[in-house]
Amino acid sequence: MSKDANPKEALIKAAYADVHKFGNNREFDKAVKAVNRILGVAPDDPTALHCKVVCLMQLSKFEEAYKFIEKNRLSSLSFEKAYCEYRLNKQQQALKTIDDAGLQPLPPNLKELRTQVLYRLERYDECLDSYRDIIKNTSDEYEDERRTNLSAVAANLAVDQTKEVPDVPEDTYEQYFNSACIQANRQKYAEAERKLRTSEKLCREFLEDEGASEEEIIEEVDVIRVQLAYVLQLQGKTKEAASIYADCLRHKPKDAALVAVASNNSVVINKDQNVFDSKKKIRAALADACEPKLTSRQKQVIAVNNCLLALYTNAGDQVQQLSQKLAQTYPQVEFEALLIRCSQLAKDRKHKEAIDQLQKFAAAHKSHEFVSKFAVIQLQLLQGNRKDAIETLLSLGEAKYKPGVVSALVSLYLGTDNKTAASALLKSAVDWYKKNKVSSGDLSDMWRQAAEFHLRGGASETAASSLEELLKLNSNDTKVLAQLVIAYAQFQPKRALELSRKLPKLETLTTASEIDALEAANWVMSVKAAKKSANAKIEPSPSTPLEKKKNQNRKRKGKLPKNYNSEVAPDPERWLPKYERTGFRKKRGGARGKDVIKGSQGMASGAADQYDMSNRVNLTKNSPATPVFQETAPGPRQQHRKGGHKKKKGGRF
Repeated sequence: MSKDANPKEALIKAAYADVHKFGNNREFDKAVKAVNRILGVAPDDPTALHCKVVCLMQLSKFEEAYKFIEKNRLSSLSFEKAYCEYRLNKQQQALKTIDDAGLQPLPPNLKELRTQVLYRLERYDECLDSYRDIIKNTSDEYEDERRTNLSAVAANLAVDQTKEVPDVPEDTYEQYFNSACIQANRQKYAEAERKLRTSEKLCREFLEDEGASEEEIIEEVDVIRVQLAYVLQLQGKTKEAASIYADCLRHKPKDAALVAVASNNSVVINKDQNVFDSKKKIRAALADACEPKLTSRQKQVIAVNNCLLALYTNAGDQVQQLSQKLAQTYPQVEFEALLIRCSQLAKDRKHKEAIDQLQKFAAAHKSHEFVSKFAVIQLQLLQGNRKDAIETLLSLGEAKYKPGVVSALVSLYLGTDNKTAASALLKSAVDWYKKNKVSSGDLSDMWRQAAEFHLRGGASETAASSLEELLKLNSNDTKVLAQLVIAYAQFQPKRALELSRKLPKLETLTTASEIDALEAANWVMSVKAAKKSANAKIEPSPSTPLEKKKNQNRKRKGKLPKNYNSEVAPDPERWLPKYERTGFRKKRGGARGKDVIKGSQGMASGAADQYDMSNRVNLTKNSPATPVFQETAPGPRQQHRKGGHKKKKGGRF
């Protein structure tokens, strides 16, 4: 037995030496072969099993490492198993593996991994608390990375405007980037743009100092530039944003999330233009490689945009399928999916089916009832059905008294020539506002609109009552007072006269200097008359009156032709063209002209017809039978110098 054991121990010892050497040299594929030699002799060696798992993880063979752990039931390797699950995008399983490890308190490596898993699961509140605890109780060379991760968590929390986020340090370009994301989520786009430009500058300087290649610098900077393009796009600078997206996609980045975001945002800029390019880019955004890299919010936005693109391309069946899938996958945007589906039905002239679907959804979801009814109203108006639209608006309950709804109802009533109903609606709206004691600003606006409508409609008494209430709110409003005088003049002249005395006098409204300036203004005249009056203006002397100048312009006699004879009457047809005059004779043509052989001497008559242009269609540039194609002018960067052609020199272009 001792003879057999010595070679075995020697083999294991030599194999471990190889594993150690290859591991230090980061030659993990060779290290795996050395570990396999050990496991061939000692298959239950725990150190060898652990070494193989670590080597496979270093080679990014996480699926193989995970299966090896499961096959050999290595329950002690909870960190390695959880990390493999984390990298394989099995976040729930990774969290369960960590929590089931039974280690309290968790060791630092498991605690940090658990925090990263929480981030991937988008449980940002728990993740923030965990990072704060780690930063507080840990001190090593990874502190900057942890603070950067903390700022990334804060940026995601900033999406919810109601949540407070911690102050983020701005020591590195990554922290500047995350701080800019916080500002963008808080809708402070100008500040976000400034910080992103600073981040881009710091990133270039840092990587150049580290000796990174230009390709590595571009790869890192493109992440910042895509976020910058997003901020520019939200500020309405779409041309600059589109240029950055196109430039970054041209570099063919390895980051799948970056490709997805840039492609999706380019589709948004295209809208219903450049549809073929949009289809190509939305496919890139929906690629399987992008799935684990994107947040649920990003995936939801891309799915919605995919439905909208199908709507723009008028792909009816595809819109129905995609919208149903969208509602199933993301229930929070079920109403948006329904609106897209109903928009396609409206395009297909299926208004009734779209209205039925919206009404059914509104009955099942009371929270969307108000918005659904407005969508129904729009479809009813597209049908030209104003009466049903009015009934739907009236069914809104007390919401029908909102200023926008009242305005829409009045417009529809006037469109159906029902002024009585419009007047009654305005009266009831004013009464409702009085009864519910709405703020005076809203009430005054409603009274003003009602008064003006009743004044236009001739209902002076109703208008006067509204104006009286409006005047109580602001007794110094001269415009309201003037309108009230006009209204009372129709049915109570005495009251109108009494109120008119409160109006300011004309002398207080305008001064003499304002009247002179108004009279001297040139805005009534034409340009020539204004210039003439400005140049001809002379200040008269107070002692001597102005004398009228005699007209110095003399009328010139018309010139007569040299051969003019006053005794002979001029030709009455002299103003007509020659071909319309009585004595005009056409040139002789006829058969002799047709028999003329055109072409060179000795040519046959049949061949002459080939070159006879008189029988051809007019080929001039003004001929309507010939289409004229005009090329667009080259852009500034494509202009060529005028002049003769130069000989091309050899070389690369």
